[in-house]
Amino acid sequence: MIDTRTVPYAVFVLRVALGGLFLAHAGLKIFVFTPAGTAGFFGSLGLPGWLAYVTIVWEVIGGAALILGVWPRIAAVALIPILLGSIFTVHGAAGFFFDNANGGWEFPAFWIVGLVVLALAGDGKFALKPTPTF
Repeated sequence: MIDTRTVPYAVFVLRVALGGLFLAHAGLKIFVFTPAGTAGFFGSLGLPGWLAYVTIVWEVIGGAALILGVWPRIAAVALIPILLGSIFTVHGAAGFFFDNANGGWEFPAFWIVGLVVLALAGDGKFALKPTPTF
């Protein structure tokens, strides 16, 4: 049975947690690896360096949208390609478990599941701009 009284709060907690993770990862790219260093890493993977800057901006905007509740269902779906990209370019070859060298695809895949759950569950409590219905 689904407790309809508490589900909006559960979705809110999930939304804030997922958004916080994206902001943390953007912060890592900005403050630790630096944007130029991240672009160099993307280049070492055979990706264009400019894609690192797009990824950082996407993570910041998407993470903030999730936390604030600005079209959170759309934001959740829009963030999935970043994680798929990390699986296909870095983590997939490292195996499943994230404690493997270069990190496996376990964590990004679970993160995708969380985003899918959020997209299916709704905007949650305290959303500033709920997702429009189409």
